[in-house]
Amino acid sequence: MADKSPKSSTPFATRIDPTKEGLSQEQMNFIRQVELQQWKKKTQMLRTRNVVTGLAIGALVMGIYGYTFYSVSQERIMDEMDEEAKRARMQGPKTGAN
Repeated sequence: MADKSPKSSTPFATRIDPTKEGLSQEQMNFIRQVELQQWKKKTQMLRTRNVVTGLAIGALVMGIYGYTFYSVSQERIMDEMDEEAKRARMQGPKTGAN
């Protein structure tokens, strides 16, 4: 059976402090290049997420805005119907039981 645990002889990337380690200028430049590539990749993912989030929030705001206008226009129709009903009651037959 194969051993699933990591072997101790397998090399792993370890964190180093460039100020304390004696690194050459070439190694420092390589580290900067790798960090720059990682930063660009992360910022692209964040930019995509920010755009998606912005579009979702914008759609929500526009939906609320549209619903508000729709709701207000419905209220105006209801007010007009109430006024028509009042006029019909006023013009209707006069009875003792009001």
